[in-house]
Amino acid sequence: MLFYIDPGTGSMLFTILIAILGSLVYFLRDARLKIGSLLRRNKVEEAREGKHPFVFFSESKRYWNTFGPICDEMEKRGQEVLYLTESPDDPALTKGYSHIHCEYIGEGNRAFAKLNFLKADILFATTPGLDVYQWKRSKDVSWYVHLPHAPNDITLYRMFGLDYYDAVLLSGEYQVRQIRTLEKLRNLPAKELVITGIPYMDSMKQRLETAGAGASHERTVLLAPSWGESAMLSRYGERILRALLDTGYHIIVRPHPQSFTSEKEMLDRLMKAFPDSSQLEWNRDSDNFDVLSRSDIMISDFSGVIFDYALVFDKPILYADTAFDSAPYDACWISDELWTFRVLPTLGEQITEDRLPRLKDVIDHCLADTKYREARDQARRETWFYEGEGASRVADYLIACREKLLSDSRKETVWKEKGAVSVSDNQATEKGESEA
Repeated sequence: MLFYIDPGTGSMLFTILIAILGSLVYFLRDARLKIGSLLRRNKVEEAREGKHPFVFFSESKRYWNTFGPICDEMEKRGQEVLYLTESPDDPALTKGYSHIHCEYIGEGNRAFAKLNFLKADILFATTPGLDVYQWKRSKDVSWYVHLPHAPNDITLYRMFGLDYYDAVLLSGEYQVRQIRTLEKLRNLPAKELVITGIPYMDSMKQRLETAGAGASHERTVLLAPSWGESAMLSRYGERILRALLDTGYHIIVRPHPQSFTSEKEMLDRLMKAFPDSSQLEWNRDSDNFDVLSRSDIMISDFSGVIFDYALVFDKPILYADTAFDSAPYDACWISDELWTFRVLPTLGEQITEDRLPRLKDVIDHCLADTKYREARDQARRETWFYEGEGASRVADYLIACREKLLSDSRKETVWKEKGAVSVSDNQATEKGESEA
């Protein structure tokens, strides 16, 4: 017969046909999986359209010393960052970065209006009070990260300062314990806490080493208080300024920047009573490096600048007995002694009301005593982890965190497409059935 195929040949042809069909099936299935993966990836990208990878928010140009080293590191790594500032003369605006895109967004409510509707993977800020006052969490920001701008107690923020951040980057283990205590007391979910060091202090130390020895000058005392009712100018006012002038030394008064807003009436009164002169100067520089460099000793209260001065510039301090009232701060929730007040007596002398008439003697004694050097070394070990590595470690965290967020987002898209039901959904279904 014309179309006769012997059994052996037929068997061989059948095997070939099965192989071809099998290959076709595997090819189509593989193509379907690749197309499905591409579609899922496209859905993720569509959801991310217009979303910034990293947004840095600065409420004032005075925090450029904190953001600057990290911006430099992100620029070096080619990471795209949107830097938003409330200061029209923020140094970031004139840096000429290629990957850090800087924008002035106005002040107050105008700035918050933009932040409240921001689209970003990660928002990075030094500003406390997220979701407490005008600044609300945006539903289109995946992760909020806070970096303190001082190496002291994290509980010295105003009440609920960090409660609604997702992560906080810290400089010492005692800060970790303080946040965990607050979370437990307030029944808050645990934040991601990572010790990264202090980028701005690393940068300041490097700047100091580069600058070398300063010019000779007359003995100079820097008065650099915090602000608020417990701070030095509020408690001592005219008395401390008069006592300082009586020493005959050159005096620099550098109020906390917030004082010019929250305590303007008091400052106006003091500046009028004690105007600038050859012996006294009022300083409002956005960069405090110069006054820290050219002073010999600092007088403060519980301001974080104490630790910049003692740990970076390696100089002695005097601290005021201000009868600190913890009521406005997160510290009032914690019974343990604050690290700041435990360490202060080891770094310098305390100023009390009865010592004001002898302030010159107290200053001279503190400058001559060498016992405070060892205490400064111990304080560095406790609050300045990873010295010299801060900016690099912060950048490492931010980049790794975003990669995890993107990975989790893709996994969630696949998970939902497969019809999976979350534990909470199952629990809700079971609850509904039990109620029915």
